[in-house]
Amino acid sequence: MSDMSMVPGFEDVWRPPVRPHRVKPETLLGSARRSDSDPRARLSRLSRRAPEVMVKVTGRTRDAGTLRAHLDYISRNGKLELEDRDGGLLTGRGDVKDVADAWSETARLDRLTRANSPLSLSLMLSMPAGSDPTKVRDAARAFASTVFAGEHDYVFALHTDTPHPHVHMAISARGDMGQRLNPKKADLELWRQVFAQALRDRGIDAEATPRRARGVTRKAERTHLRKIRERHEAGLGPMSRVKRSAYSEAAKAAFQGDTERRIWERKLVERQTAVRTLYLQQARLLARSNDPSDRAFAEKVEAFVRTMPQPDSERLALARELRDANRNLARAPPERTR
Repeated sequence: MSDMSMVPGFEDVWRPPVRPHRVKPETLLGSARRSDSDPRARLSRLSRRAPEVMVKVTGRTRDAGTLRAHLDYISRNGKLELEDRDGGLLTGRGDVKDVADAWSETARLDRLTRANSPLSLSLMLSMPAGSDPTKVRDAARAFASTVFAGEHDYVFALHTDTPHPHVHMAISARGDMGQRLNPKKADLELWRQVFAQALRDRGIDAEATPRRARGVTRKAERTHLRKIRERHEAGLGPMSRVKRSAYSEAAKAAFQGDTERRIWERKLVERQTAVRTLYLQQARLLARSNDPSDRAFAEKVEAFVRTMPQPDSERLALARELRDANRNLARAPPERTR
């Protein structure tokens, strides 16, 4: 297998669009860049659709009571062990209370702490169903040590109550030297890469690529909107205003001829066209190789591009949903009247 020559600009496909907000220690940068050091390996994982890791900010706590309630939640009221940054295990609600009290008191003594300043940041690290929970926990430990050790206190717990093994982590928002933890989008992209590398180090196939690299053009549903939707679907509450507005715009496209793409929808298509063009250029470069493995790899990359989803927006996707529902309703036999 030969070294892979790169099409100019190809690595921009998976490079974060902006630089990380915070200055990272060299160990963090080194860990994340290991995943980029072999473009062929990364493209191979992408083309075979290696499981994508999730590193998600699930919330922030801003007072002692909420902090303790969150720690109670991730420890299942003291029934699950919490592990701290020193590897110590915290058991029972008493230990949980001690952590909450210590973080709260540290923030109270900080003269720069404002009334609404977060006390902690909540993260969830997850992998698809079937992943080894023990390895996920070990990878989460390595991730936290790389990203936060020496800067911020933290505790975490492994949850296996769903098919997707996941780790809940609480990180003190105030660092050891008074620095504040306020991650931006690019930080989360970098954290995903660190977590994915930690999983690969433990034999779990994992990747962390931007959505655009996989042809995904619609953002994931926000947690609070998902909960509102689930309550609505269960008949326990109204549809969210955001979803009502989205359906209103979609109805114009579905039934009133408002199908012209918006500016952001045109840009979405342009970005995806550029991404797919780079993949195909890279495949053609591989196909010209004298190495049979390169040519076989080129076919896999081309197959990956063919199966990428078409560029889409929520407005146009909902419009199709409404048109399909309307057609199904029209085809349904009329109800008999007595």
